[in-house]
Amino acid sequence: MATKLYRISFLNQGQVYELYAGDVQHGALPGFIEISDLRFGEHSRVVIDPSEEKLKSEFDGVERLHVPFHSVIRIDEVTRHGSSKIRELDGNAIVTPFPAAFTTQGKKSD
Repeated sequence: MATKLYRISFLNQGQVYELYAGDVQHGALPGFIEISDLRFGEHSRVVIDPSEEKLKSEFDGVERLHVPFHSVIRIDEVTRHGSSKIRELDGNAIVTPFPAAFTTQGKKSD
């Protein structure tokens, strides 16, 4: 039986994170998705993707990642591993992310 592989896209501080993981499930924390067994590309190739390297160092030593449900854009079960990346949120996107009550774009007026 083949090992499952998931591509998870979620919002984090105004950016879209795209990670690959071996396990995704409802978290023990209510309202969160639990992501574990993070997978990053092999470095056998000559060209190294700096975006993936940044993610790899950011999540170095992380066993489980808990992402709020409303931050998740999509979860795909995939057959091939791609490059993990961080990209800016596209302001012209057709799908608008669900607004988070605890995030702000600017200062709140009194």
